[in-house]
Amino acid sequence: MTGGYRDLAATLREAIVRGDYPAGSTLPKQDDLAELHGVNVKTVRNAVSLLTAEGLVTPVRRRGTVVRARPPMRRLGPDRYAKSKWKHGDVVAFVADREVSGQEWKRTDQTQTVATTEADVEVAEALGIEAGAVVYERARLVRDAGGRPTHTLTSYYLPDDVEGTALVDPTPGPAGRGGGFAVLTHQGLEPDSITETIHSRMPTPDEIAGLDLPAGEPVMVLHRTTATRDGRVVEFARGVHAASRFAWTYSFRIPE
Repeated sequence: MTGGYRDLAATLREAIVRGDYPAGSTLPKQDDLAELHGVNVKTVRNAVSLLTAEGLVTPVRRRGTVVRARPPMRRLGPDRYAKSKWKHGDVVAFVADREVSGQEWKRTDQTQTVATTEADVEVAEALGIEAGAVVYERARLVRDAGGRPTHTLTSYYLPDDVEGTALVDPTPGPAGRGGGFAVLTHQGLEPDSITETIHSRMPTPDEIAGLDLPAGEPVMVLHRTTATRDGRVVEFARGVHAASRFAWTYSFRIPE
């Protein structure tokens, strides 16, 4: 092989997709790859850097270049919020994802911190209040069955809506039977519509540390606005997800 590093990256990418190098395996040493493909070590190094940036491989100290696993978690779309799950059962959104992914869960998989804070411009606009007004901030870190962080989710509420409820209780796990949506329903604020906006970006240093992200991995950022049937917003949430740990699945009827 006499092409540049992009050609070598394409060859290695095809081999990974084909299964020649399965998830968790280690690519050959760079010297060996250079000899195998007829290129110099610099070309190999640049090709591996490109695959790392794409999230296909990650350098691991004392192991080498490890092929990363495909997303192990399915994150459902509208079905994860089905009222039947939380009004008449004990299944909150992240638990619905676990069930469809064939993973068990326990309450301590979700830790949380609850505090009052001043609403920033984005939170204020979503909740229809002035920037700087006091809101409740409920921040969660969710881990998979193996203890690895998968995402964070931070929700914001008007104090009058949640004061004295399980939504301001920092106990790990969902906010009681049926989670936060059930709590809001008991407050006379039943969630009826959700708007989600998703985009990707590179993580901040705090996100890299908190989610234990490998080099080069982006995050998927979720903004969720939840409203009652009459359009009153009862929650605004921001989520940050490790991109390689989720496959996002949406099923819906095509509008006429």
